[in-house]
Amino acid sequence: MRRLFFSPFFFIMSILGIIYASLTTIQQIDLKKIIAYSSVGHMGVVTIGIFSSVIQSILGSVLLMVSHGIVSGALFLCIGLLYERHHTRIIKYYSGLISVMPLYSTFFMLFTMANIGLPGTSSFIGEFLIILGCLLVNS
Repeated sequence: MRRLFFSPFFFIMSILGIIYASLTTIQQIDLKKIIAYSSVGHMGVVTIGIFSSVIQSILGSVLLMVSHGIVSGALFLCIGLLYERHHTRIIKYYSGLISVMPLYSTFFMLFTMANIGLPGTSSFIGEFLIILGCLLVNS
């Protein structure tokens, strides 16, 4: 009973957290900070899925957490490799990277697209299940 009473509060706090993390992510120039702030936004989506108390949303939250752990870990690995080579994490110094490291750039782009939830990736499936569960609660 109490969980249903406080659910709207957690929904509002999660939505505000997603918006704040997204706006903070947009203004970053350090790649590591970009991944970190996007992680905060993804965890806001996860809390929305958990507090909706629908099996589809809870399953989507678990899938999104697992997917996010794999994708964010891969992105941090990619950024670590770039840092070892260039000794900086600032975005503006990575122009022309595809001509120097084409295979690396392909994997980095793949993981970046998975991080933003490109359809066909596990992040998209998790977010879709969360949205589907929230629509079932509100219908």
